Amino acid sequence: MGASRPDAGTSAGVLRANVVGETDMVQLLDAHGKRHEEATFGPYIDALDAQTVRGFYRDMATVRRFDTEATALQRQGELALWVPVVGQEAAQIGSGSAMRSADYAFPTYREHGVALTRGLDLADLLKLFRGISNGGWDPREKNFHLYTLVLAAQTLHAVGYAMGIQRDLIAEPATEPAAVMAYFGDGASSEGDVHESMVFAASYNAPVVFFCQNNNWAISVPFEVQSKIPLVNRAGGYGIPGIRVDGNDVLAVYAVTKWALDYARDGHGPVLIEASTYRVGAHTTADDPTKYRPNAEEEAWKAKDPLERMERYLRAEGLADDAFFEQVKNDDDELAAHVRSATLALGGADIRQKFATVYAEAHPLVAEELAWFENYQASFADAETPQGGAA
Repeated sequence: MGASRPDAGTSAGVLRANVVGETDMVQLLDAHGKRHEEATFGPYIDALDAQTVRGFYRDMATVRRFDTEATALQRQGELALWVPVVGQEAAQIGSGSAMRSADYAFPTYREHGVALTRGLDLADLLKLFRGISNGGWDPREKNFHLYTLVLAAQTLHAVGYAMGIQRDLIAEPATEPAAVMAYFGDGASSEGDVHESMVFAASYNAPVVFFCQNNNWAISVPFEVQSKIPLVNRAGGYGIPGIRVDGNDVLAVYAVTKWALDYARDGHGPVLIEASTYRVGAHTTADDPTKYRPNAEEEAWKAKDPLERMERYLRAEGLADDAFFEQVKNDDDELAAHVRSATLALGGADIRQKFATVYAEAHPLVAEELAWFENYQASFADAETPQGGAA
């Protein structure tokens, strides 16, 4: 477990002294899919029925198939950019599944799995990456905020929203208690926004769970350059509980997040979760990880694949058979076809309209940049004009 440990003897848990350099990690399923008994978090899994446990695998497989299709669409010129999530499915499905409908999630730009658990149509995520929308969905419908491309800004928004929940409860005590999930990566943890967010959250005892997906690489910068100790150890500096969890173990992630959300909803304040996982592919489709990352490291993490781990567990426990996995594959292929057809039906982006919405009123610099862009576009038409012919 991480630097600050919840006490198994109480429902809320207590804060243990932070120990610098401690690397204990919550794990319920090892890399081979074997279940370990764990007194604090194991009961959260024991309480689940077989359908729910199978659902974890189904959702992980779905988001991976979706990711494959979105990557293909970008490579074919249908998306301007894509942010892959392969390798991080357990961290996202486990944490997202632990939320209640009244809870609110603030994602970065890679939380495709969390979006799935919140009930979004995954095709809506691609509107942003196709450039036809600044969002793509109404965040109020599913309590899932718009993607945030400004690194770490969403952590500030999350704490503000959580403080709003506190005030709502004061004004209307009958309001259903809720908590907020603030997602960010190890790269964003180096931003001042994250520090400021945790200071405010701790000071005001805000009901927010900070969920860091430590995928080991902030684009081309390895984690050890950003921090000399596990990120979870920072929790002690704010006086809040911190838990380090195996981010490729969907059962452990679900249980730890479930505990943390209960803790926050019950009025005990924020929690920091560090989910240790790995970005198997590129940071985005504009990135080439072969330039900075050793192949041996990638292969070592592929052996810890969250889907394979969960499949071994389901088969060993007699919770799923070949028919189940074949049905998941067929359903996911249907989803991929839906995503592709929905994306192609969106049409293209009106780039000129983007220039018109930078400022509320006309701006000379924007007008100058638009003129440059239109000349640039016209140059392609000139290049296509046959020599001696008319445009």
